[in-house]
Amino acid sequence: MTTAFVSTARTEPPDSGQNLSYMRIALFGDIHANLEALEAVLEDAAKQDVNEYVCMGDIVGYNADPVACLERVRAMDCPTVKGNHDEDASGLHSLDNMNPVAAAALEWTRRQLGDEQRQWLRRLRMVRQVSDFTVVHSTLDQPAHWNYVTNRFDAMSNFSYQFTHLCFHGHTHVPRIYVKNDRVQEMAAEKLIIEDNAKYFINVGSVGQPRDGDWRACYVIYDVEKKSVEFRRVEYDLATTQDKILAAGLPHMLAERIAEGR
Repeated sequence: MTTAFVSTARTEPPDSGQNLSYMRIALFGDIHANLEALEAVLEDAAKQDVNEYVCMGDIVGYNADPVACLERVRAMDCPTVKGNHDEDASGLHSLDNMNPVAAAALEWTRRQLGDEQRQWLRRLRMVRQVSDFTVVHSTLDQPAHWNYVTNRFDAMSNFSYQFTHLCFHGHTHVPRIYVKNDRVQEMAAEKLIIEDNAKYFINVGSVGQPRDGDWRACYVIYDVEKKSVEFRRVEYDLATTQDKILAAGLPHMLAERIAEGR
């Protein structure tokens, strides 16, 4: 008996001949307009026999290729959830209460995007269930409030709203695993075997702006058959990304921080 992968991003029926047990799914997010990092991740994923993709949001913001990254993800037609930078870049609301560097990048990003691209970002859902797992950019309890999960205590609220064994998220740019069985524990971002009697809330890290001290792009591969989650780090053309940031007139610190993974 086969189970089809249900891509909620599509309106046509799923391919009923595709066996879920053979699926390897790349989950990636917090691209933040870093085209070199995105292309490096997608190239690496293809080499790992990935056959499905899911985007965790924050396609735009901070870096210099918002249009190219948005169109690259759109062309993939994969399940995608909305990030806070996607929402801010596609709106007209004030950014006065935001960090000045992030606000400057978003103001610049707004000028790059066309009306149709902004509409596409606005239409993205906050939460999606894909196959046997859930995806959200921030948290399941209050996804539109953009709360950060930085420790196991933050993760506790999320688990009350998690109805699948597995949920992937982003937002902090720090890869991490939270697991709930008899209690909630925090685990390092290492290869994981999913156990049926536990729930997992997994941060996939950041493609375009990691903040865990490692500048390399980060994403995960979920192997459905093996019930495994693997974190992968990928080098990319950092110098080109930095040059583009400076050429666009974006804040210099944005070019500096990606080299430090902060």
